[in-house]
Amino acid sequence: MSAHPADLQAIGQIAVNVRDLPRATAYYRDVLGLRFLFEGPGMAFFDAGGVRLMLAVPSEPKYDHAGSIIYYRVADIHAAATRLAARGASFTTPPHLIAKLTDHELWMAFLDDSEGNTLALMAEQRG
Repeated sequence: MSAHPADLQAIGQIAVNVRDLPRATAYYRDVLGLRFLFEGPGMAFFDAGGVRLMLAVPSEPKYDHAGSIIYYRVADIHAAATRLAARGASFTTPPHLIAKLTDHELWMAFLDDSEGNTLALMAEQRG
């Protein structure tokens, strides 16, 4: 089956609901270390490795709901967790092994952002 120009491709943007935009902007910029791009009314945008992340105060009640978990790839999950914790991140689940696959191990750690959204770190460790 070949791809059609209208088929879904790479993720272009992910939206995360926030209550306090200045607090969330500072957290994603200063604690998580994502590159701040720009802001608009009720929104702030970051670059997460080529995927745009939008933090937004819900514009109406139908959009005011919990978000999905965003999994951020890291090369060294233990070092990343240590650096993030030193900058104020609070982990709900420290780095731990999820699965031993034939060619790598999958590790994850979970934390909450400043707005109560769950985030995750993931690392595929080979060798």
